[in-house]
Amino acid sequence: MRYDDIPDDLKRLAFDFFYWFSRFEFALKEARCLKSEDEGAKAEVSWDLFIAKYRDAYHLTPAGQALIDTKPQRQIVGADGFEFRDVGFNVGASDFERVVRLANTVRNNLFHGGKHGSDYWDEPDRMRDLLTITIKALDDLAGQTGLQGDYERYY
Repeated sequence: MRYDDIPDDLKRLAFDFFYWFSRFEFALKEARCLKSEDEGAKAEVSWDLFIAKYRDAYHLTPAGQALIDTKPQRQIVGADGFEFRDVGFNVGASDFERVVRLANTVRNNLFHGGKHGSDYWDEPDRMRDLLTITIKALDDLAGQTGLQGDYERYY
């Protein structure tokens, strides 16, 4: 979808999504869910550590279930170009891990562009659904894992 063709409400929703996703990553940094604690290391979020650290704190919410059911897809390199496929999970992946990985997939798809090959990418209604659901899922993740203060910037 070209920029000029994106409805204004969807542009605003994309901004809201990036705002809340960046706030969530900030909260993860504050919770020391980092790839490295070494002095001088980049302050990069470790989603794997977040999943390991908080796996027992999460109970599937309607937004989390909706994200799982909506099945955002991941772009892959195919034999004849780029393709979109369902996100694969390890056997026994928890609902928490699925929600976290799918939220990241929505972020990556929106941020990195290059959506040719997707049957639904240019559908504004699907994008509205994915962004709205993922924001709510992030709200739920922050609330259930004790990250809400940093996430909402209420200290």
